[in-house]
Formats: sequence, structure tokens, C-alpha cells
Amino acid sequence: MKEIIRMLCLMLSVCLFSFPAFPEAVSNHELTERITRLEEQQEKGILPAKWAERITLSGAVEIEVNYEDMDFKDPGTDDENSSDITLSTVELGIDVDIVKHVSGHVLFLWEEDDTEPVDLDEGFITIDGDDVVPIYLTVGKLYVPFGTFESNMISDPLTLELGETRESAVQVGFESEGFYGSVYVFNGDIDEDGDDNYIDNFGANAGYAFENDDFNLDISISYINNLMDSDGWSDVIAGELDDAEGDGFTFALRDYVPGFGACAIVKVGPFTMIGEYVAALDDPEFNRYDVVPGSLAGLGLGPTYKGEKPAAWNAELGYTFEIAGKETIVGAAYQGSDNGEDVFPEKRFLGVVGMVIFNHTVVSLEFLHDEFENDDERDLITAQLAIVF
Repeated sequence: MKEIIRMLCLMLSVCLFSFPAFPEAVSNHELTERITRLEEQQEKGILPAKWAERITLSGAVEIEVNYEDMDFKDPGTDDENSSDITLSTVELGIDVDIVKHVSGHVLFLWEEDDTEPVDLDEGFITIDGDDVVPIYLTVGKLYVPFGTFESNMISDPLTLELGETRESAVQVGFESEGFYGSVYVFNGDIDEDGDDNYIDNFGANAGYAFENDDFNLDISISYINNLMDSDGWSDVIAGELDDAEGDGFTFALRDYVPGFGACAIVKVGPFTMIGEYVAALDDPEFNRYDVVPGSLAGLGLGPTYKGEKPAAWNAELGYTFEIAGKETIVGAAYQGSDNGEDVFPEKRFLGVVGMVIFNHTVVSLEFLHDEFENDDERDLITAQLAIVF
């Protein structure tokens, strides 16, 4: 590599000497100094190496077979049974080390039930202090660090369905001796009534992680100033807005609804225990307005509506062991929600067994039972074959 750099510099110097438009020639001494500086930069990793050595690909492919039984409490509604085979998830991640302290990340996601065929799920740039200071800056589209949402199940935990928030954001964080934390800002999709469209959403998280051969611990807390902007609640609000406009009126969030999250993950030998809680800190309030004059009065609705603060939790236990030399995990979870508006189940019971049948290849079987506030019930059995690389 040093010889290549010397040859490139020599060729460059010949070109420079060949054009009289340059006012000054480069002396042999100056040329030697420049070559020496280039060699020092190469040794320190400042100059680009081969791009193939700087790019990391990762991803997952998940195929699922499921059977669902929906039992409606309303005797006027027929129960439903269904089964399906789906390519549920395809992910492709690209991580690039641009130069020291600067990296980029892109994640493409395809999901069976998405309206978009392929989604740019994440895309951001990170500038880190590395060996200088334990601070980093991340800018781009990302999942803001509100909640942890760790699980051994195939299905996403209810805490994720309530609290996961993906936005274009600016995040500043630190990691030092097990302690970590960050603050972030973004322009959310759900604004306060009458507010202009600007950057006024923010949050923070903090935690501590410890790991050795027999014991792992990760505890964290998080805060966001508007839980109604989470992906789950944004979808609920969007659906209710469509229904309201069909009835001749609309509504808007009166004030932001802050959210709080807490999570503890403990691993002792082959056992893994997960406990997480996510909740709104205030009741959501909405202002209503007629689109068609007289609609609210005709429906018997007032100009305001006050809901109840939603919450969700996950308590999970997993055990890892080997069968015929294959790593196997069995797990059980109890999850639930409050004030889920019949969108999120009031109670959820899950059980799963999974086995690594080949390198990076996992087969899993999950049973899920949901109970909703309106007394509807759902049973779901899912078998999954997944590769992760």
C-alpha cells in the first residue's frame, strides 16, 4: 500500500510539473513530506480502505403459517376462523464505516400486511466520539429510544404496539462503563390543536447494563412528550378521523400526552426474565369540530372528548437449553393493556418454543390467546421458519 501511494504521488507530481499554469513547482523535499503524511494517514485509518471491508450486510427472512380463531361476544356477529401462509418479514440492513467516527445505516423492510411494497425503515448517520469522548450524534429516520420491547415471542409485545415510535430525529447520547442515555427531538405527525408544523417533540432515556458469563442485567427508563405520536396510536387516531369525517365532523388533540416507560431484563444462567411497562401520564383530550354544520349536535356529541390514559405491560420468562446439540428456548409471557379501546387486548397469554436447527436458522411455534375489554377473544397459533444473518 505504501508503494502504491508513492507511485500515485509521483504520477501526480509529474502531471503538475507538466502544466506551466501552476505558479510554483513542488520540490523533492516537499513531495517527500507529503508522501510521509499520506503514509501516516493510511496507518491511522484516515484514508479509505477497500469498500468491501467497510460494508456490513445483515438481514432476516421470516415465513409463517398461522391459524386464527376469533370469538365475538356479540351474538349478532359470526365467529371467524382463518389460516394462511405468509412471507411475513424480509429485512436487509447495510452498515457502512465511512471514516473513523462516522458511520451510516440503512434498513429496508418488507412486511406482508404493509400497504407499501418495500419501506425504507431506517436511514441515519452516526458521528461518535469513540476513543475520544463517549458521546455520539445520530441524525435521520430511526426508532427513537422510547421503550425497549425485548421479547422471545414471535408476536410483538403489547408494549411495542403501544409505544414504538419511528421518526426523522436528531439524537445525542452517551455510553460509559455500563451507563447509557440519550435525548432526542423530532417533528411528530400528531400536533396539538392550532399548532403550526414544527419541531416540538422530544424525549429522553437512561439505563445501566452489566454483563458477565452467568449474569446479565439491563435496566432502563424512558420519556416522550407525546405518546399519541407512537406508530400504534397514530394508526388508531387516523382510523378514528376517517370514521369521524364520514359522520360529518373532525377532531384534534388538545394537548400533548406525555409517556413513560420502564424495563428490566435479567439473565441468570439459562433463564431470561423480562419486565416492561409503558403508559401515558395524562388522559388524552380532543377538540371536536363540525365539518358538516350540525353534525355534532345531531350525533349527541359535545365539542370536547376526554379519554383515559392507555398503558401496556409485558412479563416474560424464557429458558434456554439444548436438545440433541441444538440450542432450544421455551418461553411464556403474560401481557396486558388498560384503555386500549378494543384495539389492544386487555389480557394476552403466550407460549413459545424455538430451536436453532442450523446456523442462523430458527424454527419456532407460538400459541397466543387474547381477551379484549368488550369480551371478544382470539386464539392464534403461529409456526415460523426464519433465517437471520
